[in-house]
Amino acid sequence: MRKLTSQTIKPIAKPKEIGFILYEGASVLDGAPIVVVATLKTQNRKTGDMVQTWILRSDLNPVEASKQKADISICGNCPHRQNTGGACYVNIGQAPNQVYKSYKNGRYAKFDIELHGKYLSTRKVRLGAYGDPSAVPFDVFKTITDIAQSHTGYTHQIAHKNFDMRYLSICQVSADTPKQALKYQSMGAKTFRVALPNDSLFDNEIECLADSKGIQCIDCGLCDGTTKNIAIAVHGTHKNNFKSNLITTLTI
Repeated sequence: MRKLTSQTIKPIAKPKEIGFILYEGASVLDGAPIVVVATLKTQNRKTGDMVQTWILRSDLNPVEASKQKADISICGNCPHRQNTGGACYVNIGQAPNQVYKSYKNGRYAKFDIELHGKYLSTRKVRLGAYGDPSAVPFDVFKTITDIAQSHTGYTHQIAHKNFDMRYLSICQVSADTPKQALKYQSMGAKTFRVALPNDSLFDNEIECLADSKGIQCIDCGLCDGTTKNIAIAVHGTHKNNFKSNLITTLTI
């Protein structure tokens, strides 16, 4: 008679999900091919452990896209793009480039709300760790914000001809001067104003709590497009490139 095996066969473990493709298609801003990836882990000390979403050209790595100024598809007319001498704080060669490589290597599953909704329903989500959310059809991100615990988001594209005004319901509008902030607020937006260090706050603004109190975005959540107008001192390695005709304004 043959003996029974004494070995225990271990099941083959499925690879852990590290993120999802939320969208592949045309940019709302210029029609070029883009991809939106949500990643589940981050070491971002300012935001805390939020799901991060990355808006990238799907045909060019972010470094090359920036060099070619093809990042206009995902950043639109943002004045802070590094290839125009702007003050964008994102190190394009690090996280965005790694996300792009993982995307090209097939590391991310295509998001299916029935299969993957559980990964977001207990999490808080950051719209646009790189790239502008408004480059993406509104319904894509609205689906995500509807199932997530909460979210933060920012757009610089309110003046773009293709801007979807529905984004004012889920994103802060970035402003670079007090006058811009007032204009955008009059349009129904909650603003996120980048300011010079000696600027003053409007009566209806508060300073970013990450700067003033050391509170992470995951615990704050005010930048959801509907709650508060926020101001923050210019920051990042390119902050000296931030130029504007900012004026000191004490009250509205």
